Amino acid sequence: MLRHALDSDRDLVLAWRNHPAVRAVSLTTHQIEPAEHAAWWAGHFQDVLIYEDDCVPAGVVIFSGETWSFYLDVEGLGKRMLPAWMRLEKEAVEHAFGKLGLERLGGETLADNKQVLALHRRFGFRETRRYERSVDGVMKTVVWTERGRDD
Repeated sequence: MLRHALDSDRDLVLAWRNHPAVRAVSLTTHQIEPAEHAAWWAGHFQDVLIYEDDCVPAGVVIFSGETWSFYLDVEGLGKRMLPAWMRLEKEAVEHAFGKLGLERLGGETLADNKQVLALHRRFGFRETRRYERSVDGVMKTVVWTERGRDD
């Protein structure tokens, strides 16, 4: 289930984002400090949805216009990670094209994050371009995937 974030979710989201496995596949890999996160949260709070797995907060989905991103509670989900990924993506796509009324939805994924790229393909996203981007000073290949409402 997706729900709007509460202010009380702020520290949970920071802990999930700072997990080494999440940082390793993110477009910024540094450890995010509480003050940096608080400033980001203040400006993006309204765009944040919390994914709940069996009524327990377990991930975050962020929409910014027609762009989205997400990450999960790697530590808390453990062996339930793959089913949670699939449920989160299904619910996020439904939310984007339903409640948000978007016509297109896209996002950036590092090219070496093959698991997430495969997940996106499973849900109808297709690669539309690749480009190089600096990720904390290292040039990395980024894949832009997107799908339309009717794809």
